[in-house]
Amino acid sequence: MPDLSTNYMGLKLSNPLIVASSSLTGSVEGVKRCAAAGAAAVVLKSLFEEQIEAETAALSGYADYAGHCEAGEYLQNFGAELGPREYLKLVEDAKRAVQVPVIASLNCYTDKSWVDYARKLEAAGADAIELNIALLPVGTRQPCSAVEETCLRIVHDVKSLVSIPVAVKIGPYFSSLAHFARKLCNDVMEGPEFSVGWCGPGATTKTTRWRGADGLVLFNRFYQFDIDIERLTTTAGNPYSTPAEMHTALRWISLLAGRVDAHLAATTGIHDGSDAVKQLLAGAHVLQLCSTLYENGLGRIEEILAQIGAWMQAQGFEKLDEFRGHLSQARSKQPKEYERLQYIKLFVGIE
Repeated sequence: MPDLSTNYMGLKLSNPLIVASSSLTGSVEGVKRCAAAGAAAVVLKSLFEEQIEAETAALSGYADYAGHCEAGEYLQNFGAELGPREYLKLVEDAKRAVQVPVIASLNCYTDKSWVDYARKLEAAGADAIELNIALLPVGTRQPCSAVEETCLRIVHDVKSLVSIPVAVKIGPYFSSLAHFARKLCNDVMEGPEFSVGWCGPGATTKTTRWRGADGLVLFNRFYQFDIDIERLTTTAGNPYSTPAEMHTALRWISLLAGRVDAHLAATTGIHDGSDAVKQLLAGAHVLQLCSTLYENGLGRIEEILAQIGAWMQAQGFEKLDEFRGHLSQARSKQPKEYERLQYIKLFVGIE
């Protein structure tokens, strides 16, 4: 049997399959089931920034009602401690329950003081942190530089607080994704000074030392929007991905592999062994599974591992590193085929 072991941000994994952040990993029992099914690591269900803010606001409101300003400040701080308490316990208990790495997940969209919780997650035993930056840039007056700076600030602040690896899960909606990915992962950023408004008028140009991400998770699958035409209301779309949704991540994994100083995790649309092999050939270090596990059960993990192993045997590969990134743009003799040439080929002969 081929050796499927791999390395992800310094974490030694028995294979490249990780269970993505979801309700599958929202309890200790769920984490144990995932590990028993063959997952090499788990990303815990996310702690949302709104959860912390909501509890803090609720407790502060109670104090305001009581009419004690000092009590309000005390309860607000207490709320900040209370919000993630159960989540920290999940991290601690999961670490005791399984031998595989446990990755905590923070779902965030601002660069507020919630980043202090990263330190607590590390203290609770998390092997790494995944920052799920669920920032959908929809503001008509919000420039791209402001969106990017929020993401960069979140990564920098968290990396400055912890010593464990930090991965960043982002969406594909950036005007220059490759350039932004490089900035997310590099420890040195050349260009306008890194501060609020750093791309705006009066920004000074210099080289800035900061903390970059250890891994990139591509891509965040945002809430699917739909419309009910009978009830004339908005509604949720299909919560599960399909194999057809893999291609955006596949393209960008292949474009970024070998070009950013971080490990790459592919997610969204990986449903079988063929999908997994494609992402590995493109340059992914690990593969995060979710929808296929809901639809087919946790036994799908072993099935995909068997399919990867069978393909490797048929191709004569003994280790993942022997073919990882083989079809990335960085290693291609015809790199332009990964860009416009594919589009031209598709439409040759069509008026």
